This record gives sequence, C-alpha cells and structure tokens, in this order.
Amino acid sequence: MSANNTQADSEIRQAIDRENPATVAAFEGFDGRAVFAIAVAFSAFQIWTAAFNPVSTMVVRAVHVGFLLLMTFTLFGFRQTSVRRRVPWYDWLLGLTAFGIGLYHYVFEVDLIQRAGDPSTADLIVGTVAVALVFEGARRIMGMALPIMCGVFIPYALFGRHLPFGLAHRGYDIDQVIDNLYLSTEGIYGTPTFVSASYIFLFILFGAFLERAGMIKLFNDVSLGLVGHAKGGPAKVAVISSGLMGTINGSGVANVLTTGQFTIPLMMRFGYRPAFAGAVEATASMGGQLMPPVMGAAAFIMAETIGVPYSEVAIAAAIPAILYFGSAFWMVHLEAGRHNLVGLPKDQCPSALRAMVEGWYLILPLAALVYLLFSGFTPLFAGVIGIAATAALILGTTIVGTIGPMALRIAFWVAVGLVAAGLWKLGFRTEHLAFAIVALLIVPCLLFKGGRQTLVLVVNSIADGAKNAVGVGVACALVGVLIGMMTLTGLASSFASTIVDWSGGNLLAALVLTMIACIVLGTGLPTTANYIITASIAAPALLSMGVPLIVSHMFVFYFGIMADLTPPVALAALAASSICKADHMDIGWIATRVAMAGYVVPFMAVYDPALVMQTGSWLAVAYVFFKACVAIALWGAATIGFFWTPLPLIARLYAAITAFLFVVALPITDEVAFVLTGLFLFWQHRRRRNVPAAAPVL
Repeated sequence: MSANNTQADSEIRQAIDRENPATVAAFEGFDGRAVFAIAVAFSAFQIWTAAFNPVSTMVVRAVHVGFLLLMTFTLFGFRQTSVRRRVPWYDWLLGLTAFGIGLYHYVFEVDLIQRAGDPSTADLIVGTVAVALVFEGARRIMGMALPIMCGVFIPYALFGRHLPFGLAHRGYDIDQVIDNLYLSTEGIYGTPTFVSASYIFLFILFGAFLERAGMIKLFNDVSLGLVGHAKGGPAKVAVISSGLMGTINGSGVANVLTTGQFTIPLMMRFGYRPAFAGAVEATASMGGQLMPPVMGAAAFIMAETIGVPYSEVAIAAAIPAILYFGSAFWMVHLEAGRHNLVGLPKDQCPSALRAMVEGWYLILPLAALVYLLFSGFTPLFAGVIGIAATAALILGTTIVGTIGPMALRIAFWVAVGLVAAGLWKLGFRTEHLAFAIVALLIVPCLLFKGGRQTLVLVVNSIADGAKNAVGVGVACALVGVLIGMMTLTGLASSFASTIVDWSGGNLLAALVLTMIACIVLGTGLPTTANYIITASIAAPALLSMGVPLIVSHMFVFYFGIMADLTPPVALAALAASSICKADHMDIGWIATRVAMAGYVVPFMAVYDPALVMQTGSWLAVAYVFFKACVAIALWGAATIGFFWTPLPLIARLYAAITAFLFVVALPITDEVAFVLTGLFLFWQHRRRRNVPAAAPVL
C-alpha cells in the first residue's frame, strides 16, 4: 500500500472514530477514571444549565467548548495510530488549558461586556490560543480537511485588500478578527455552537440512555418479528431496525457500527452478497439523520438558522424519510426476488408483540419527546424531559421488578404519582419536577444489588452521551470560524451570486452544481460541517432563484448526508466494510443505487414543495407522494434489474426514463409517465405468467 493510500485510510478512520470515540480509547487506571469523571461532569453541566438556566448563553457556549476540547485532548492523541491506553502529560496540559480558557467568559463576563468592541491585550492572547486549540482539536478528530478549509478564511480576512480577481475587500486587523472569532457570537461561539450546547448534546444523551437501556435489542426483535420470515427477511430487518434507530440516534456511521453488528452477518448468512449486505446497512443507517423525531445534528442547526421551530423541520423531513426507507426496503425486496432469497424460519423469529410488551417502558420517553416537539415546546425543554423520563423509567422499572405482588407494584407507581402531584402543588417547574423524581428513585435503588447495577448503567449512559457529542461539537465550533469570517467579509453573498452566474439562471443547473458541491465537500467533512458550509454558500443562491427557504436548506442537508454513501470516501460504507469484510468502494457504489431515493427526492421536492409539506393542500401532498412512490419503484427496477421478473437492459432503460419523467415535473410529463408505467406493469404481468419460479436460496 502506498504512503498516499495509507494517509487517506488514516483520515477516513479518524472520521469514523469521531462518530464512535470508544474505538480510540481504552483507558486504564487513573486516566480511565479521570476521563470518565470528566464525561460525567460534562453531561451534568449540560443538564444543569438546560434545566435551571443559571448562567448566560455566552458562558454556556464557552464552557461547552472548553469541555469538548478537554475531552478531545484526552480521547485523541496527536497521532492516532492505535487504541489509546493512557493520556500523556502534554495532552492533559492542553486539555486543562482549553477548559480554563472556556471559563474565561464566566470569570470576566462583566468586564468583557463593558469593553465590547475594544478587546484588551489579554483578551486577544486568550482568544488566539482558544482558536488555535479548536483547530488542533478538530485536526485530531477529523484530520486536516476541515481545519484547512476553515483556516484559509483567516488570512483572507486579514489580507483581503491585496487579493485579485474580485475577491478583494477592505481587510481587517488581527484584533478585529480575534474579536469576531472569540469575543462575539459570530465565531467559535456562534450559532452552531449554541445549537450544540442547547439541543444537540441533550438529544445525543437521550439516545445514549435509550441504547444502554436496551432499545437496540427492542428494535431488532420488533423488526425480526415483523419481517424476519418474509422473502429476503434479514435485509428487511436491517432497513426497519436502522430506521427505528434513526428515531433516537441521528448519527449514521454510529448506527452502522451498532445495528450492523447484528444485521450484516444475518444478511450474509441467508444469501446476500457481503458487499450488498454492507450497502444495505450503510444506506439504512445514514437515513437515521433524515428520520424524525430525532434527526441529525444539522437539522437542529437548520431550524435555528432559518428561524423556524424544529417541529417544522421534522414535519418537512417526514415524507422524504419515509420514501428513503421505503426505497431501501423495495431495493432489498427486489434483490431477494432476483436471487429468490428466503427469510428466517418463522419459529426462529421473536414475537414483535412480546418484545413490545417487555420493552414498553422504553417507548414512553420517545412518545413523550414526540408529543412535546409537536406541541410547541422547545427542543431544549423536550430533551430535558426526555432524559429525565428515561432515567426515571429505568430506575422505577428496576425497583418494581424486585417487588413481587402486582398490588405492590401498582401501589409503587401510585406513590410516585402522588409525590409528583405534591411537588407540582408546591410550585415545581416541570423540568425541575422530573429531576426531583429521578433523585427520589435513586435512594431505593441504592438499597439492593440490582438497583445499584441500574445506577451504574445510568451513569455509564451519562458518560457515553458526553463522549458521543465530542465530534459534532468540535466540528460546530470550528465551522464557526468559517461563518464568522464569511460574515465579516461579506463573502457568502459573493458565493451565492457566483453560483447563479455559473448556472446561467437555470434552476436545474444550480441544483446540480449545489449537489456536486455538497458531495465533494462531504468527502472530507462531517455531515454537520458540510451542511453549515453549503447552507451559507449555496442555499442563498437557490433561495434567490425562487426555491422556498426550508426546501433550499433541506436540499443541501440531504446531499450532505448522501456524501457519506458516495465514493470515493463513503464513510458509512467504510464502517460497514469493517463488519462484512468487503471492499468499501464496492459497498459504496452499491449503496448509491440502494439509496437512489436520497438522490432523487431532493430534486422532486424543489420542483414540487408539497413533498416537504410546504402546501396547504393535502390532496397535493398525497398526489406527489404517490408519484414519488411510483418513481422509486421504477428506479428500483432499473437499478436491480428485476421487477416481477428479470429485466433485460432495454427494459431497465425504459424504467429509468419513465422514473425520470416523474422527477422533472414539466407539463404533461406526469401523464406520459403514468401511461408508460401502465404499459410496463402490463408487460411484466404478462411475462410473469410465462417465467417459471427459481428454486429458493437457503
């Protein structure tokens, strides 16, 4: 292997590690206990500030970044060559320095407000060190691509007056740049960091609680019970379980590394090619960022950026998410039909109903979260209640499990309800009441062994949440540098006008250019950073061409996600390759076909915003949904080469052209496409009657 390939592989592995920090550190002794304590303290700080709002938002952002960098320098080494066993002294020094700088805004808050716009020498020195530490922390987690991309904007701001080719601007002094990056809410403490500290962290922690409590097993058992015995059942299980995981965990690569450990070997065992099995899991897992109610981190940033409630973003994403997973399900169904792959014996599949009965309490926090998000409450409030409700149910269920008679179990829950009612009468706010109930449940758990084990599970969940938030949080802080410099220099509007000029005012050309930009950026950037950059550059161009605001942002959001499936990098495919042992490029190319809806639906949404619920007519929504389903069915047939019978090349081209006519949405194209679809179905029906069935593959 060449040095270049080794370097590229190392950078890709780093990108996977940021989604799953447990793969880079296995500490022992003092280092392990210290890092664990820091993670617990980080989560405790975030919950405390979310529930009680004791300090200003600027202090929360600064301390949040301080904790992120402290954990980064302890979890990730200067060179990541193997699993880390200990933390060197110099990384402790860097981490503690970064955390101390995070407290600077807390200690000198009043002074900083009084001298706003006129920073002192100490402010500039501390700010310079803080920005440098953010760059180094991001490099350790994500490699060089994102730091370089963001870093070039600093000299651009400093030396803008000397630049040619229409890039020149008035130029800014170093004190103005540091003031923008460190002392304002435009730089490393900008909107992405605010969203990370306020919403993203809480939802990552919520997902960590549910995963530790057994939600993965519940989703797998329900999926097996529903479709495990069907044709090609194992792959359908992968799609459904990953889709369900997406409702609580917005991290695609992390989903591959969790559900994939179960689903990929199962698919291979029942006849699916290793590369196809890995592609199905990668495709389904990446869809988790599209699946409400807990979408990827970029969705929360989108809501804050465009100034709408998060529930509106989730509603807009609902139909495309259903189409995405429906497409993946349809693809694996066709693949199973093509090779006549069978499912598991029905007696080996667990009962979906029994799984729901045994794990009912895990569904309640998710249901409460959905209710709160779609009832006008803020994501901050919903996240706090969701975490507290999950912890209370885990602890309460453990206590009830030690009580024999049913009457005593009922009495226990009645007593908890009475205590809650009493605290409510005393004037406890809802979020304070929720944590008061958790605190009361901890006491009886300390009295018996099973309860103490549950408390350990809760504390481990708290630590997991903090570790899982590191990669996203540091990316948000670093991308703030790019946004701050683009805001300071006015570069964002210049980029938008350039895209419009290059497209010649043609919307399709602008969409294709934006898609290419998102996918190219995604080869080296995490989804969140990709969205923030393209939303700053490309989304305004689409908006100026008449695309509705939320649709333009959803467009770049979707293609930022699809970049993790698209070769040559295809991080989700690389994660799957570590399980199925197939070439990650093969997995990536297959995944792009399985995930065809992810490439088609954004274009359909631009030409018909009813697909993202941007219309008052339910009839229009139903029509475009039906049309999209037909188009996806045809895309699947063209991609797999099978519908009711195997398709020759000319039939696959016919199906692809027909599906394309549904997408372009020009006058009479829908009518022509429906006629061609009817002819295709008639031909397939006639052909199916004359083609004998193949023997099943066991």
